[in-house]
Amino acid sequence: MTKTTVRKRDAAATRAAILAAARERFLRESYDSVGLREIAGDAGVDVALISRYFGGKEGLFREVVAVDKEEKLIREPLTAAELPAYLAQLVVEDGDDHRQHRMEMFVIMLRSASSPKAGQIIRDLVHLDVLGPLAEIIGDEHAELRANMLLAILMGIGVLRTIMRVDALDGSPDQRAECEGRFRCLFQAALSC
Repeated sequence: MTKTTVRKRDAAATRAAILAAARERFLRESYDSVGLREIAGDAGVDVALISRYFGGKEGLFREVVAVDKEEKLIREPLTAAELPAYLAQLVVEDGDDHRQHRMEMFVIMLRSASSPKAGQIIRDLVHLDVLGPLAEIIGDEHAELRANMLLAILMGIGVLRTIMRVDALDGSPDQRAECEGRFRCLFQAALSC
């Protein structure tokens, strides 16, 4: 009698493969254009596993755009006075891997923001991970407005880098220092008006 070898399933690897395939699809196409069968095919898994691991397309998208604990914009306790320098340094000195990951997430969000389902997921995450923490740090009667102003600047920088492919921040150390100083002034202006 021949013994049949049963291949052990690796749920973590399967889940990671689905997430990677979904991320690539959402990076190239909008939420409404992406189908679960295509993602499953890219990941080399049965489409039913997407529902099993993520509950469906919305859950999968939420997981793709969710901010990793190490990737959060606000990583440490800050005061409102420290925010302009912190954000300027973050924009200018962000490491290539972190910046590339953030740019990809920004593109995914822009591509899918017009979808009612994906748009709501994106708005919820932006409020939870960016606007809420910024408003809490600012902590005054205009905190929500000022947090939105800071986000508008960050989004503008993101559009320049990802859509327009304009990035003067990759220049010399002197040029980067000048950019950091100018961004600090811009963030400070958003907080002081």
